Amino acid sequence: MSTSTIHDIGYRHYEGRRNGRAYVLRSLYVHNLRAAFGLGRPARAKVMPFLLGAIMLLPAAGSVAAFAFSKEPDALFRYASYANIMQVIVAIFLATQAPVLASREVRFHVIPLYFSRPVGHLDFVLAKGAALTTALLALMAVPVTVLYVGGLITKMPDSGDQLLKYLGALVGCVLYALVLAAIGMVVAAFTPRRGFGVAAVIAVYMVSAAFVGAVQGIAEAQTNFTLQGWIGLLTPFNLVDIVQVRLLGAQSSSPGIAPGLTGGVVALALCALIVVGSIAVLYRRFRKAGLS
Repeated sequence: MSTSTIHDIGYRHYEGRRNGRAYVLRSLYVHNLRAAFGLGRPARAKVMPFLLGAIMLLPAAGSVAAFAFSKEPDALFRYASYANIMQVIVAIFLATQAPVLASREVRFHVIPLYFSRPVGHLDFVLAKGAALTTALLALMAVPVTVLYVGGLITKMPDSGDQLLKYLGALVGCVLYALVLAAIGMVVAAFTPRRGFGVAAVIAVYMVSAAFVGAVQGIAEAQTNFTLQGWIGLLTPFNLVDIVQVRLLGAQSSSPGIAPGLTGGVVALALCALIVVGSIAVLYRRFRKAGLS
């Protein structure tokens, strides 16, 4: 006769409210957006994102102050050029925060949230991508807004034209954020250790910038301006700058810009391909890691 005993230790099925897909997406998005700025984590996790945010703001504030005293229009940074001018700071933010959203969960195969229903693979990817895109957009759009508002307060002439340039620059910031988040998330998702993820993202940025810069320098020396413009498609900041110049009417802030309307359309198509391709790659990566 068996002496086994069944003990009731209190496990029960979940009987609470089960919210829908939108609630799950919103919860994942908010959680990852907070993580991108170190919110809800120890103080040391907040140092880097907020320090970089402050560094992004300083030149904008200084530019407004210089314009207020001198009244020289050139003292104010061009809105559409600001992200490109500050690209090193943006790249460091991407390199340090993309692994926060992608690497740790791939490494440990666990996420710090409980769900009352299964999370779809696509929802998981979209929430993370949207969170990093929003963080990058805030990093770039806030200083541009400071420039615009500061210009208005200090009586920048032709406010109507300034508004159009500001709105065009915001569209550019959205494109920068989408492309950079796509690249950063893919690289970080394949480097489970955070330190390697930071190094890998920085390496991708520096190698692409160095290669394109070298080719553009050689092309300029040989007066091959067509090659100098098209090779800019291979680095993310130059790529988005081509869209801004050719499709949004901004002034160039890169050494080479692909020629004509065709250059702008090709650059925009490449931006879309990078974003859609990154979603497909992350979908397969997170599914393989069993994270959703």
